[in-house]
Amino acid sequence: MKKTLVIIIAIVVIVGLYAFSTYNSLVTLNITADTQWKQVETDYQRRFDLIPNLVESVKGIMKQEQEVFIALAEARTRYSGATTVNSKALAAGQVEGALGRLLAIAESYPQLRSSENLAVFMSQLEGTENRISVERKRFNDAVKGYNLKVMRVPSSMIASLTGFKERAYFEVQAGVENAPQVKF
Repeated sequence: MKKTLVIIIAIVVIVGLYAFSTYNSLVTLNITADTQWKQVETDYQRRFDLIPNLVESVKGIMKQEQEVFIALAEARTRYSGATTVNSKALAAGQVEGALGRLLAIAESYPQLRSSENLAVFMSQLEGTENRISVERKRFNDAVKGYNLKVMRVPSSMIASLTGFKERAYFEVQAGVENAPQVKF
């Protein structure tokens, strides 16, 4: 009888330690994904800080492309008002579409390409876009690690008991893989 009680206590202790360990790893992975998203947002903010300077550089040379400027401003506003990762990712995709049109326009005007201000802002923007791409990948990698833990048995049982759910990956908007067309 004493041996059976010791075995039962040992099993309860092992299961309890596993549950605590799994819970703690879920918390860690969830916070890692949150932190990585904040890094994506930091790079988005850098992009949004650069855009007005780029727009002003282009505006000074050409007035007829107002629709692109308006689309950029509206997309930035939508991003500022977004509250979830998915809505922010959607708004960021809209910024990318409008920014792509602006860059295509800038490349079509030789007098713009020769502008020093535009060259500096374009270079900074290119570096920022590269950072954003890297941080999005890191975010998706963090979400993948978290989702695997939430979905795999037996940790999925602990996850469902403690309220951990799958997270959404960052996905680009449909159509952004197509180069913007500029017509004059």
